[in-house]
Amino acid sequence: MFDWKKLSEQQQEQQPPSQEGLQARVVEMLRTIYDPEMPVNIYDLGLIYGLNVQPTGKVNVRMTLTAANCPVAQSFPANVREMLLCVPGVSDVTVELVWEPPWSREHMSEAAKLQLGML
Repeated sequence: MFDWKKLSEQQQEQQPPSQEGLQARVVEMLRTIYDPEMPVNIYDLGLIYGLNVQPTGKVNVRMTLTAANCPVAQSFPANVREMLLCVPGVSDVTVELVWEPPWSREHMSEAAKLQLGML
């Protein structure tokens, strides 16, 4: 099991990241969060529709799920928020769950398609 607290403490010992560095750390964390129904992270799966990382550390995420009747629809955004709050430099996180446009395979990265054998 990955130790998020240890990672957070190690990264906090370093200098505060630039806005680009903070954005990279947020994306890195998003790539550790996996869809509960597919063995692919939510970033490469294309579930992140919008990501705004402000210099103050505020992060706004617009995301969707693969299906509206997903069993984790109620809890998953809160889980994403909690994970992103572990990123050093992040002061606040807002996760908005959206359904438009509907998710489709076209949103997936090439790496995700390759991982799922779709290429």
